[in-house]
Amino acid sequence: MKKGTTVVTMADVARSAGVSTMTVSNVINGRPRVGAATRERVLAAISDLGYQVNLAARHLRAGRTGVVGLAVPELERPYFAQLAGRLADRFEAHGLRIVMERTGASREGEADAVVFSRLRMYDGLVLSVVDSDPAELTQLRNDSPVVMIGERALPSKYDHVMMDNVDGARQATAHLLATGARRVAMLGGNPDWTANMPALRAQGYGLAHTDAGVPIDPELTVRCHFTMQDGYDAIRSLIDRGIAFDAVFALTDVVALGALRALADANLRVPEHVQVIGFDDIDEAPYLVPALSSINPGHEEMADSIVALLMAQINGGPGGEPQELIAPARLIQRGTTKPVV
Repeated sequence: MKKGTTVVTMADVARSAGVSTMTVSNVINGRPRVGAATRERVLAAISDLGYQVNLAARHLRAGRTGVVGLAVPELERPYFAQLAGRLADRFEAHGLRIVMERTGASREGEADAVVFSRLRMYDGLVLSVVDSDPAELTQLRNDSPVVMIGERALPSKYDHVMMDNVDGARQATAHLLATGARRVAMLGGNPDWTANMPALRAQGYGLAHTDAGVPIDPELTVRCHFTMQDGYDAIRSLIDRGIAFDAVFALTDVVALGALRALADANLRVPEHVQVIGFDDIDEAPYLVPALSSINPGHEEMADSIVALLMAQINGGPGGEPQELIAPARLIQRGTTKPVV
């Protein structure tokens, strides 16, 4: 920007560099048809004049908003906040900003997000599906770009990116059993939600026990919401009822955080007395004391796939068969679990 309030235009840059406005446009947009010397001259003029690309005007001319929506059940959970950060970095490379909204894990909130997208408030929508069933989503009239994330069975009309909940939970539980644990408590799974995530992770928990030939005690499953307080209360419940356990598989890292606090308050050392493993591998996990073992659900792969699928829809419109992609889950061993001998 020039001194004062004068707005620097592309024409100003062209005059300063002694080229046409089309040449300036080619340089700004990275087109290859400009010679090296001319490109350097244009870039120098842009720097000297302080020219800034008006992205808002560019998006309006293209019939776009320059905004992608991310609709998630909760804004408080670290997993969703960190997903938003990964997506924001990637969408910014395409000149798009990201806006988050909360659905409350309700059918109404999820349907509203799709409708909002259809009204062209977003160039595209990433929707985390928790409560909507396939029939409802099929009936929604929507011709704008949408990528679904989540574990529910979804209509084939939508691109869908999901994590491997079953295998991730199986890896977590199998590791605990391989270290010698025989009474693995499973924490999480709000009974008020109809989401598939708790059921899928419980399935992986069961598979690991079957593979190891270890029976499951139903009393070791504590259903609770996905907060730190609930993780704390779940451990206190087991201790107060006199139910013995030597390991904990928390369905999310946030639940694991509460469990660790409760174990410390009960003077139970981790991992000597009780091993703990979570799921989500949130950014805070390596910095706890001891560092939290967790399942990484394929953060980077999921973010790459979401952006690639949505950008293909935004840039090319409808076309091609919708895809369902599953990111690989990986066990991350840290200080809250013992190594397999």
